[in-house]
Amino acid sequence: MPDSFQFARPILHRFDPETAHELTLRALEANLVPPQPEVVEASLSTTLFGRRIAHPVGLAAGFDKNGRVFRRMYAQGFSFVEIGGVTPRPQVGNPRPRVHRLPEDGAVINRMGFPNEGADIVAGRVARMPSPGPLGVNLASNADAVDPAVDFVALVRRFAPLCDYLTLDISCPNTENGQVFLDPGALRDLLARLSELPFTDKRPTLVAKLSPDIDDARLEALIDVMLRGGVAGLVISNTTAQRPQLRGDGHWPGGLSGRPLFALSTEMLAKTARIVGGAVPLIGLGGIASGADAYAKIRSGASVVQLYTALIYAGPALVTRIKRELAVFLLRDGFAHVADAVGADLRGARGGIR
Repeated sequence: MPDSFQFARPILHRFDPETAHELTLRALEANLVPPQPEVVEASLSTTLFGRRIAHPVGLAAGFDKNGRVFRRMYAQGFSFVEIGGVTPRPQVGNPRPRVHRLPEDGAVINRMGFPNEGADIVAGRVARMPSPGPLGVNLASNADAVDPAVDFVALVRRFAPLCDYLTLDISCPNTENGQVFLDPGALRDLLARLSELPFTDKRPTLVAKLSPDIDDARLEALIDVMLRGGVAGLVISNTTAQRPQLRGDGHWPGGLSGRPLFALSTEMLAKTARIVGGAVPLIGLGGIASGADAYAKIRSGASVVQLYTALIYAGPALVTRIKRELAVFLLRDGFAHVADAVGADLRGARGGIR
């Protein structure tokens, strides 16, 4: 199948990143983006928070902030999708320019500041368009919130009946209070408030998204609080304020994503996997641009993976390639199922990226 993105990319990249992104969303809304071919490999099938999924590759938050095209993204090859970040009230985010491509590095620096249409509009869309697969919502407090915990409580109430999991984005470097809950005491208080919420049906599955810029002592302290507080999964990791080995212009403020984040986020993933010891599943995120990258995340402890930045440079055909390459790696190393490879490098299992 011809890869239409290879024709569209030179045109899209003539525009600034946010305009190009808006054009992409409109093309998806108009059903102008061809679906990706199905990749049916029994070895890739796994589970995410109790739901069976065909493979472990999901779409990270940030692509579909307002829940406009999430249904279309399953046809683009993803087995699960995370929308947002969503704040209780609409928010314009930081002043432009706030997104910068670094094509030499396969990277992006963003200082978006959670621009979104607000919880009511996004929740309304999700309610009207049931998801064909597992759906997560990335939650964040408004930048001007006096008590950010109140925002998270309101968001959990609003979205709990509508999705499979809720991600508490407690590590965004781009807003005034985006990292308030990287303080263990503040996080403990937030989780206590959330645990007291009354739900007539099952309680929501809470996931937390962590920064790769925290030190090991704080990482252990936060994980202890989260496991005691009912967090059921971790996303490792968010963007970084560091600028590791960039060839492009990295002077812009904001969070760095893409290939340069891969080593840092994978190292943190392995540390987290050792601390957690299998108590909760880990979602590997950061710098994935190939099947080898996804497999390295899985062998470092991720049950499933997410990507976004690489799509800007490779388009949705990348998702299909990653799945096919993953199946080859699993066969090569003698793993019947992807779940068997989770954490293999931590326990000295056979195989590996060569």
